[in-house]
Amino acid sequence: MLSVVDALLKRQASEYRFRFGCETCAHFDAEARSCANGYPTEPHLELDLERASEILFCKEFELT
Repeated sequence: MLSVVDALLKRQASEYRFRFGCETCAHFDAEARSCANGYPTEPHLELDLERASEILFCKEFELT
C-alpha cells in the first residue's frame, strides 16, 4: 500500500514507535538482505520518514 508521508504520519510513527521496514519484519533474512517470501526489499529498506515523500507498505509485513 502506497501512503503519503505527512506531518501526521511522522508524528504518529514517532509517538507509537511505528515499525514498517524490512529490517523489523519476521520474513527478512538480514544476512542475505532479502525477503524469505521472495518479495522485493528495495522499497522497504532503510526508510527515513524525514526524507521520504511517500512510503510503500508491504502486505507481508509481520513484526518480529
